[in-house]
Amino acid sequence: MGGFNTRVEYGGETFIVQTQDKGLGARYVESLIYRSGRLLASKRASYAAFAAEPDLADRIERMMGEQHKAILGQIVEGRFV
Repeated sequence: MGGFNTRVEYGGETFIVQTQDKGLGARYVESLIYRSGRLLASKRASYAAFAAEPDLADRIERMMGEQHKAILGQIVEGRFV
């Protein structure tokens, strides 16, 4: 499964947000937030509670998209400046 990688310019700074599934061994989705090449923060969301569900791939894809979108929104709200 792929992930998301978005570059955002805000407040004269360059932010990069990378979100990916860390796999069934880890059972979480992770987003990394960089500003000007330096790691600012990370966010993890577990999917262990529904790892055995038949629609797991769809749920993970939705989780990644929602988490990624939320972080991009936080950037443009000025949370990471």
